[in-house]
Amino acid sequence: MSRKASISRKTNETAVSVTVDIDGTGTSKISTGIGFFDHMLDQLSRHSLIDMEIETKGDLHVDDHHAVEDTGIAIGQAIAKALGDRRGITRYASLDLAMDETMTRAAVDVSGRPFLVWNVAFSAPKIGTFDTELVREFFQALAQNAGITLHIQNIYGANNHHIAETCFKSVARVLRAATEIDPRQQGRIPSTKGSLA
Repeated sequence: MSRKASISRKTNETAVSVTVDIDGTGTSKISTGIGFFDHMLDQLSRHSLIDMEIETKGDLHVDDHHAVEDTGIAIGQAIAKALGDRRGITRYASLDLAMDETMTRAAVDVSGRPFLVWNVAFSAPKIGTFDTELVREFFQALAQNAGITLHIQNIYGANNHHIAETCFKSVARVLRAATEIDPRQQGRIPSTKGSLA
């Protein structure tokens, strides 16, 4: 069963097209016009092993907010579409991810119930020209539209680039684990309700 999906989303502020392959190898082709964000999305693809093609054209003359949020929406919608009824998946995963002086924890339930718990603080408003508050905006949009419960906690860290990067990498790794097919499920939906829709 193919777990691939494409989403195109156009508003007066952005035009976003996303293709994902849940069972990929982590290859990506990403263009949002925001260098730091492209780097983070590349990490998301590479460490989740979800192939991603992402093209976003946004009103960057205003700021990066609409482009980041709408990209998160489209990626979330594409992941939800690719997962279908979520039959046979592992569903849950959690991970502590270290990067130099930084440690970040992520946990996910691919539940069909969107929720974000965000316990991450940055010591500066920007990483280069990128607004640090947009990291949360991205994950809020992703969780809401993928239909996942996502908890992200930065346990400690000093470098804001590392803090942001560990958020993307830890989420990537838990998405990889939780969306993998569990051979012991034998194609069942992993819920006593019988539905994760």
